[in-house]
Amino acid sequence: MWHDLMAVQIPIVEKVLRTIAVYALILILFRLAGKRGLAGLNTFDMVVVFLLSNVVQNAIIGNDNSLLGGVIGAVTLVAVNSGVTRWLARDPRAARFLEGTATTVVRDGKLVPGALHDLALRPSELEHAIRLQNGDNVSGVARARLEPDGQLLVTLKGSEQSATRGDLEELRERLAAIERLLAEIAADRRP
Repeated sequence: MWHDLMAVQIPIVEKVLRTIAVYALILILFRLAGKRGLAGLNTFDMVVVFLLSNVVQNAIIGNDNSLLGGVIGAVTLVAVNSGVTRWLARDPRAARFLEGTATTVVRDGKLVPGALHDLALRPSELEHAIRLQNGDNVSGVARARLEPDGQLLVTLKGSEQSATRGDLEELRERLAAIERLLAEIAADRRP
């Protein structure tokens, strides 16, 4: 029993190379598929992720069902992913190449022609993401762009933005100044 758990049934170098190759393939496939996240996966995306993990499992582990073989594959995946993440953080050209660039989907309250189609997004998904960021609808958005990681960054038009605490404090100060001036004027008018 212990022997079956620990005996790696294919060479360790082959297991590491298989894992790196599958990681690179999945990275390329997702890059080609585009940035469609809007900060979350829909049901169809989840199905693809679950099935994809099952489809590539044998490509990673080969004929090895040992515990140690699984540990080697898992450690390789985490190490490669950590290395790629650090590389992308330091090299903007690599990040642009592997992750892509942001796509503007709304400009001055109007959808950018073809942007949703190119990203395979439905208008209802975009409107939902805008509402999650305190917008009412597309017409109240100055600019919205979909980042390579799938997050939607929304800048509301000035008239649509909510007041901040700083805005309210400034308004209180101005009202207090007006009240002082009115009190002074009223005091000056008294005989």
